[in-house]
Amino acid sequence: MTDEVMSYKEKLAARNRNKPIWEKKCLTIEEAAVYSGIGVKKLRQLTKIKQCPFVISVGTQIYIIREKLDDYTNKKKRI
Repeated sequence: MTDEVMSYKEKLAARNRNKPIWEKKCLTIEEAAVYSGIGVKKLRQLTKIKQCPFVISVGTQIYIIREKLDDYTNKKKRI
């Protein structure tokens, strides 16, 4: 990548790091655990279920779509 692209990518990453969790659209497993109160192990189990409604994979990284996680947890009586 060129220096210009790398610089832009770093600026985007820095801006996202400073954003509060509740304003982010996509969360890491660890951020989702803090946000939702669901344990990291349980979230990892849920993300491995086929057709999990709140997961998106980018390469090997797994992200949780915050709004869809909210919908999912609101519909469930028990997780």
